[in-house]
Amino acid sequence: QSHLVESGGGLVQPGTSLRLSCQASGLRFQYYAVAWFRQVPGKEREGLVCIGSSGDKYYVDSVKGRFTASRDNAKSTVELQMSSLKPEDTGVYYCAAGGFYCSGAVPNSINYWGKGILVTVSS
Repeated sequence: QSHLVESGGGLVQPGTSLRLSCQASGLRFQYYAVAWFRQVPGKEREGLVCIGSSGDKYYVDSVKGRFTASRDNAKSTVELQMSSLKPEDTGVYYCAAGGFYCSGAVPNSINYWGKGILVTVSS
């Protein structure tokens, strides 16, 4: 059975940093594009960053320069380092895997989703 499990969420103050991790198991991680999404109540899930199987990265404009994603195929993990956090970064963050390449900040297809983890940015 294939799984994606996010960790590292929580409550942080504006302007600070937070690192999210996603551990994959039961899938051929190195062959998939992986991505981070964010969902806030009342809005659609939004792709933030996608890393293709070849390592190319694509960020949505709202997080460029503040968020950095990385993948470690040997450990089957993908991380999201978030800095200069804003209250509007609050939401549930999901990791996803699928396809082989990115179509902008999302994989060209999605086969696996994590359950999501809450990040709250508030003073």
